[in-house]
Amino acid sequence: MAIQHQPNPQQNNPLHGFTLQQILELLVQYYGGFEALAKQIPLKCFSNNPSIKSSLTFLRKTPWARTQVEELFIKLKLYQTR
Repeated sequence: MAIQHQPNPQQNNPLHGFTLQQILELLVQYYGGFEALAKQIPLKCFSNNPSIKSSLTFLRKTPWARTQVEELFIKLKLYQTR
């Protein structure tokens, strides 16, 4: 009897394999800094003394903001950078 492998349910998920930190760093790099990113997603963590660390803290506690960041990442197809 052959073992059948289930297809990976994550294979079509563009976020699969990316941490929130990687997503944020790619967005900051793409826009050339937090100032331009804040124009796309107007969050205080991007416009008021921004850093990767402080932004990650906010995004991990705020699901709606994290969703906005993930949606922009997908819209820009930055997952194709691999």
